[in-house]
Amino acid sequence: MHSHSLVNRTGLPASSSQHWTALAKWLHWMVALLIAVQLVLGWVEASWRQSPTKLGLFEWHMSTGALVLLLVVLRLAWRLTHAAPSLPDDMPRWERRAAFASHFLLYVAMLALPLSGWVATSASGEAFSIFRLVPLPAIAPVDRHLMNVAGTVHLVLGILLIVLVAIHVAAALRHHLIRRDNVLLRMLPGRTKTPRS
Repeated sequence: MHSHSLVNRTGLPASSSQHWTALAKWLHWMVALLIAVQLVLGWVEASWRQSPTKLGLFEWHMSTGALVLLLVVLRLAWRLTHAAPSLPDDMPRWERRAAFASHFLLYVAMLALPLSGWVATSASGEAFSIFRLVPLPAIAPVDRHLMNVAGTVHLVLGILLIVLVAIHVAAALRHHLIRRDNVLLRMLPGRTKTPRS
């Protein structure tokens, strides 16, 4: 059996299981939930008038972004050390390649988005603590131009992530509703058996 997932392209053998592990599912859905929260927080914060409330929204946005970055790194580490379930045998080669490319871009966006926000915050020179508990170290010098560039990159990456997530969701629904395979079902929490229709 051939595997075409991200981890299997690193040389790991195909997984004998047709399901993701509990940890993989938890990381997937937690990151998905936090990204949804982030997109709302980012939009509300950006459109809010200057006020203490806007500052509070920014703090929550930055703190949640730091948490997303941590979870994505953990998720990527899992993917690089564990074989993913194989894709359906009848899945066309172009679709396998498209799945690999879209997942690769999702990981890039999920890593680059919080990092660009971190750079922008560092370049602003403002001290910041994650959830007002853990000081966030600066990773860039104080530079107004760099802050503006990183902010623009952050915005563009946010739009790109929305597009990629939409493609990801559409592909999952296509597998479930049209192809009627187990690609979506095996990522749902609590699923242990996913017989094909």
